[in-house]
Amino acid sequence: MALNQEQLDGLATFVCVAQLRGFSAAAIKLGVSPSAVSQTIQKLEARLGTALFARTTRSVNLTEAGERYLSRVAPAVDELTLAAEELSDVGARPAGLLRLNVSRAAYLFALRPILPTFLAAYPDIELELSVDSALVDIVRLGFDAGMRYADMVERDMVGVRVGPPLSSHVVAAPSYLERKGVPMRPQDLLMHDCIRFRYPSSGRIQSWLFEKGKKRSEIAISGALVLNDDAAMVEAALAGVGVAYLTSGYVAEHVAAGRLVRLLADFSPEMPALNLYYPSRRRLSAKLRALIDCLRAAPSTAHSGHKARRRPGRRAARA
Repeated sequence: MALNQEQLDGLATFVCVAQLRGFSAAAIKLGVSPSAVSQTIQKLEARLGTALFARTTRSVNLTEAGERYLSRVAPAVDELTLAAEELSDVGARPAGLLRLNVSRAAYLFALRPILPTFLAAYPDIELELSVDSALVDIVRLGFDAGMRYADMVERDMVGVRVGPPLSSHVVAAPSYLERKGVPMRPQDLLMHDCIRFRYPSSGRIQSWLFEKGKKRSEIAISGALVLNDDAAMVEAALAGVGVAYLTSGYVAEHVAAGRLVRLLADFSPEMPALNLYYPSRRRLSAKLRALIDCLRAAPSTAHSGHKARRRPGRRAARA
């Protein structure tokens, strides 16, 4: 059966709507209006003689026929998209929309310091950042790459280490320590008011991990205040509410200025490195390569590229 242009019309739009589960989200990614997306899908459904989506006022879901159709056409559309990207990258100046899904820590510690340099060096790149505490499927949602702690990255991703070395910091305000005293060992924290962190995804309260030499301990601390946001924990610690356990990047300036005091430094372990990651099956685009080069050129970044791996025995770092 001969292939004609009409049979290809609307396939990319269909795959985009199916992957993002929404007409508005697909319209944003494709750079067109929601009505244009809707009209394209209607024409495709009319041509195929079947409904591909079940639409309600609140959701867009694939029908059974839509699921079968997606499984057949999505790989082909992906290959065509990759072929076009590779061709456009040959000898071209990095340009176009670069979409990243990153944790707050990744934004603050790795991306924010290099943004002025990167945007000035590559004026033809439009950078869109989605700062998200949840770990999402970057392929399904149409992101070029993600950025998380290395122990949160799936094994089928290629990871590039970025950002400064990080470690766990136990901190408290001088005013709190004057009232409650200074803990000398991790076990002393059981007698202190600790600011606890609840993971938004699992609802679990974080235990505090300590290491010294080969000895490792995990302390289930207690305290009257529970938060699910690192910035709020910093503010509470600064106010003298209690002792907090945070990534070094959040508190280094406050410690240097004397607003917070670092405690139990000899017991505080290093954190997993931040990784920029992308699907291993995809060719690295010129725009993403440009960002990686800029990140790796930052003075505090360790230069390495590797398959992302989980650290055995290490707690999952929070976003």
